[in-house]
Amino acid sequence: MKFSDVVLATVSIALIARLLYAILAVASVPLKSDDLAVIIAFLVASLIVGYVFAPKIHEESKIKAIGGIVVLSTFVLMVWFVIWFASPQASPQFKDMLSSMFNTSGWTNYEWAVYSALLQTMFTVIGLVILFIGLYAGSMLRKPKKT
Repeated sequence: MKFSDVVLATVSIALIARLLYAILAVASVPLKSDDLAVIIAFLVASLIVGYVFAPKIHEESKIKAIGGIVVLSTFVLMVWFVIWFASPQASPQFKDMLSSMFNTSGWTNYEWAVYSALLQTMFTVIGLVILFIGLYAGSMLRKPKKT
């Protein structure tokens, strides 16, 4: 798989996931489950991309091809999380989420930064696993043509 194919697959995952998230976020408003909308969006997007790029993935080692897509997609996901955590709209939501999980009354700026980094790392690892599962399952749905 060429690097241009990896970039195209990564961009496809990002665009499909963003579109699905926009739809699922509106649908999940009554459930107040924004995290579930993100997980489903990335899983479905990686399934679709795995199915579409299956012939390219089957050309070489599956794990190597899927690994390249997952690594680049995880980097894009990390950038997305950093932007999200830094945005003024997300900061109150983030602080409310951490305050509901921990007693944050006496936290210093350093503690907020550490927990923010830990949360970003946790989200990134979960995203990496979801992307790998989706791409692998999607590529297995479409068998390679025998010549």
